[in-house]
Amino acid sequence: MGQGTVRFAKEDDLVRVNELRQQVNELHVQGEPDIFKQGFDKELRDYVYTIFRDPQMKIVVYENDGQIRAYAVLNHIVKPENPFMYKRDYLDIDEFCVDEACRRQGIGMEMIRFIRGYAGEEGFDRLELNMWEFNQSALEFYEAAGFATYRRYMVMEP
Repeated sequence: MGQGTVRFAKEDDLVRVNELRQQVNELHVQGEPDIFKQGFDKELRDYVYTIFRDPQMKIVVYENDGQIRAYAVLNHIVKPENPFMYKRDYLDIDEFCVDEACRRQGIGMEMIRFIRGYAGEEGFDRLELNMWEFNQSALEFYEAAGFATYRRYMVMEP
């Protein structure tokens, strides 16, 4: 595989981005079948165009040899001040995937470097993401990339 480039997605990239989004969906269905819907229907496929057109969101891709190998969805989130918390204005990594056939080759780290650089250029002081606990390989990657856990969601059966 040749040298790759991280860049913002073009509309022509979205069909391939959806192929990667389907990998993520299948992983989530397998890990949490009571939460995630099986199949990657038209509504899910079309949603990538909603993301692409949203001015608060960006899609980042990693391309090499003319093929998209990874993508991330970035979401600018503003939470107003409330009686308990100060205003929060940050960049959230809403989706992140490296093609399962291309993992452990440094692509994910290149994506994170690009996203971190973009967040700094745009003046964000915080980059956040959330992930599902079953996905231990993602946790290991995010920790290796420099993310630290600062909050947990917990569950209990009634």
